[in-house]
Amino acid sequence: MAIISPSILASDYMNFERDLTAAKQAGAKWLHIDIMDGIFVPNITFGPGVVKGMRRVSDLTLDVHLMIDRPIRYVQHFCDAGADYLTIHVEADTRENTRAALEKIRSLGVKPGIVVKPKTPAEDIAEFLPLVDMVLVMTVEPGFGGQKFMADMMPKVNQLRKMLDEVNPACHLEVDGGVDAVTCALCKENGADVLVAGSAFFGAADRAEMVKIIEA
Repeated sequence: MAIISPSILASDYMNFERDLTAAKQAGAKWLHIDIMDGIFVPNITFGPGVVKGMRRVSDLTLDVHLMIDRPIRYVQHFCDAGADYLTIHVEADTRENTRAALEKIRSLGVKPGIVVKPKTPAEDIAEFLPLVDMVLVMTVEPGFGGQKFMADMMPKVNQLRKMLDEVNPACHLEVDGGVDAVTCALCKENGADVLVAGSAFFGAADRAEMVKIIEA
């Protein structure tokens, strides 16, 4: 069974509490929070204060995705803010700092994750797979919501599922970017079990039905 992680990037920024409540009422158990710094990606979104505020008003699993340069500088802040999962990009820092950041996240009682952009091969994160609780594959270029799903990322998703089955079978495999009622089937067929849905969820006429379709 898959898990839907609705992305607040597609929600109403003036009504976060309302939309978090609506997501839970629709049956969602997770919430995806994209943190962008305007350096690693060409957009700026939220900081740890927003995550802290969401933690205060919601008991959803907070799936926090750091799209920031040198994330080791900020993992403490987001862990303290209430993240349940904290994922960092392999492309954002040195190998040594990436490993140190993942270890620090775990030491703070939060589940660490590693992320790959579309052009990054699966092999680039092989050494980190035993250290994480989630691997996130981007199926759009990170930075903005509403982009078209890149189906050519599915072989990489499949490859990573096989790699994880060998070294860390309990690890979640997440897909983010263009996931909807149609593309979710491809993701699940290739081994993904956590699916981020932004516009497809918050723009749905029936959000509860969208949860059922993606989590089927």
